[in-house]
Order: sequence, then structure tokens, then C-alpha cells
Amino acid sequence: MRGGLRHLIKGVYVVAAVPDSTGLRCAALSLVVPDDCVVVDRHAGWLLGAHMVLAPNEHLEMRPISMFRPSGRGRLRNDLSVSGERNLLPSDIVEVHGVPVTTAIRTAWDLGRVRWPSQAITGLDSMLGLGHFTHDELLAGVERFKGMRFVTTLRGVAPLADGSSQSPGESVLRLRWIEGGLPTPRPQLPVWDGDSLLGILDIGNEEIGYAAEYDGAEWHSSAEQVDHDRARRRDIQDAGWTIDVFTSADVFGQGIDPEARLRLGAATARQRLPRRAS
Repeated sequence: MRGGLRHLIKGVYVVAAVPDSTGLRCAALSLVVPDDCVVVDRHAGWLLGAHMVLAPNEHLEMRPISMFRPSGRGRLRNDLSVSGERNLLPSDIVEVHGVPVTTAIRTAWDLGRVRWPSQAITGLDSMLGLGHFTHDELLAGVERFKGMRFVTTLRGVAPLADGSSQSPGESVLRLRWIEGGLPTPRPQLPVWDGDSLLGILDIGNEEIGYAAEYDGAEWHSSAEQVDHDRARRRDIQDAGWTIDVFTSADVFGQGIDPEARLRLGAATARQRLPRRAS
């Protein structure tokens, strides 16, 4: 800090009152890094408009920007970036507000090549939801990365990607549903009573009348939100549906097994099928 300025990176200062943000860091890096540096992975997704793609709580605690260079050109070394080399083609790069970033589909392929399927599905869902490429196009490019690190995760998770998912928690809950062997889940499933829409379920299967909802703190914590959720779910349950509600602790908590709860919920829904049909 020097008077009214804050030192972001060598050669770059900002007015001290300006809050830290992912966008600010990307803009600062674009002023001083070599022209061949490209923002990749979740920060590329964020710049492209997939605002839910950042790591949990990254809006509260900034992390170094993922900024890589084409293979053979070395890595960046500064406090604002985490860097390396990547096999980028010219067609893999687009400019966003003066910052080179990987295209939406290249970003999706990169986000799918990670160790954990739960992390991969959140990235793939978020990028597919932008509408810049189709699911078929996503699948068609997978084998480009044959032999590369964690491509097996991409192969396994890409067919499950769905751009209609509304949050990382929903994406992971849908993955647990599939891993639990339940009937095919449909994200953002509308439930009708004649011409009246009773509500939209986060994840559900109409054949067995079972749904799982993910209540993230941001959209399901105020008194008004809680009352709305309660009324909506009561109407849908009165129509014969079985609904289980999951929170972050239920999906991401250590030692938690959401699959067991999903299987139990589906079994309960099946037992109620005769009553629902009547």
C-alpha cells in the first residue's frame, strides 16, 4: 500500500478502495504478462460468463489466476497467478475484454480432466449451460486428449453433463443419483397439475415420482425463501411425489453418503406408486 494506491503486481497499482476480485486480477495480469499467456480452467469459465464455476467461496477469498502458456514457452512466476504450460491451439483461444482465455468448449474439456468426477461434473455442467457448444460437440472432442492426464474422468463424466443444472451442488447431487443406480434423473423438472405449474424440481424422475432438491445457502436461507420452498414442495408432495432435501453438508460433508439416502428415497417413492396412480 502506498498512500491511496495498492500494489497488485510488479508495475501495476490500483486505487486502494477498489475491492479485490477475479476480474481485477485478470485485468492486472493482462497489463504485464507476455502476449502468449492465456487464462484457463475455472477462471476462463468465469470470464466467459459461467459465474458458478469458481471454487467454493472464491468470491470471498481470492485465489491465484490460472494463466498458462503454450507448450515449450515456460511458466509465469508471480504472486497473482498459478501457471504452467498447455497444448493450446490458436482455435482454443478467444479474447474477452482484452484478456486471452480458452474458448468455452476447450475450457470444458480442461475442467473435465481432473481427478474427481464431482469436480469435473460441476465444470462441465457450468460450461455447457452457456450455450456456446452442444453436448454432441463436447463428446466429439474428448478423444483429442487421449493419453493425457485424467482423460478417463472426462470420458466417464462428459456423457452425464447437463447444462440445465443451476448450481454445483445440484450437479454433484445428480452425479450421486446416477452413481446410486437410480432411474435417469431429469434436472429442472416441472410438475404440473393440469394446466397449473406446481413447481420445478431440481432433480427428479417422473416414473417413480421421486425428487431430490439442493438447498444452497445463497438462495434458500431467508424466511421468504424458506416459506416459498415449503409451500411449493407441499403442493408437489400432495400430488404424490416423494421429495428429499439436501444441503451442502449433506452433499459435500466428510464421511457423508448421499447415495444411500437417495436410494432409500427412491425405494420409498416406489412403495407409494399405487397410491400416486390412484
